[in-house]
Amino acid sequence: MNSDAQGAQGAVVVVAGASSASGIATVRALRAAGATAIAVGSSAARLEAAFGPRGGADDDAVPQRECDLTDFGAVQALASELDTAFGAVDGVAHLVGGWRGGHSLLDQSDEDWDFLARSAITTVRNTSRAFYGTLLASPRGRFAMVSSTLIEHPRAGYANYAAAKAAAEAWTRAVARGFASDQSEREGDPAPLTSAAVVLAVKALLDNGMLAAQPGRRFPGYTHVDALAARFVALFSENAAAVNGARLDLTS
Repeated sequence: MNSDAQGAQGAVVVVAGASSASGIATVRALRAAGATAIAVGSSAARLEAAFGPRGGADDDAVPQRECDLTDFGAVQALASELDTAFGAVDGVAHLVGGWRGGHSLLDQSDEDWDFLARSAITTVRNTSRAFYGTLLASPRGRFAMVSSTLIEHPRAGYANYAAAKAAAEAWTRAVARGFASDQSEREGDPAPLTSAAVVLAVKALLDNGMLAAQPGRRFPGYTHVDALAARFVALFSENAAAVNGARLDLTS
C-alpha cells in the first residue's frame, strides 16, 4: 500500500461484463468501498436482472449502460456520455470473456477463433482506447483485465483461447507503457505515475452458485469472484508505479 494512494472512495468505475458473476461481485465490492460502479453489459435485460430496474426511484440504484463493446464507435459514445454524466471515469474493470475449446489442434475452428478474438481482444482494445484519456488524466486511473494462467502452458485443445488471451495481455501491457510514457511527457519527470494497467490472472473463476451445485467438489486453484473483486478494488490503494504493467496471479 501507499500513503499517497486515494483508494476507491469516490472513484467512478466502469465494470464491463457486469452481469456475470464476477461483474456482480465487482460492482458490490466497489460500492462497499465507496465508489460509483457503472454496470456495463451487452444486454439490458441481464443487467436489470442482476441490479434491478434502471431509472427507478431508488437513489442508490446501480447505474447501468447497455453497450456492444465490440463496436468501437459505441464504446467511444459510451465514454463520452459517462464523462458528461459523471464528470470523469477513474477505472475500468474489464471482465468480458468467454471460452471455446476442443480436444486437439485440429478442433480449433475459425468460428471459435472469431468469437474469442471479438470477446477477448477486440473488447479490450475498444475499452482501453475509449477510456484511455480519462484514465490517464485521473489521479488514480486503473484499467484491469482478467486473463488465464492456462496461457503459460497452452495445450493444443485450447490454442485459440490461449492465443486470444495472450494477445489481450500484450495489449494491456502496451496500455501500461502508454500510461508511463504519456504521463511523463504531460507532467515531466519526476512526476509520480498515477495511472496503471494490470492483468489479473486466474486458472478459473468460482462463484457461490457453482459451490451450491457441486457441494462435494473441490476446486483447486480456482479464484472466487469475491477475491477477484477485492483484488481489483485494492488496486486503487496501491502505488500506480508498483502495479502498472503487472501480471498478478490470483490462483489459490
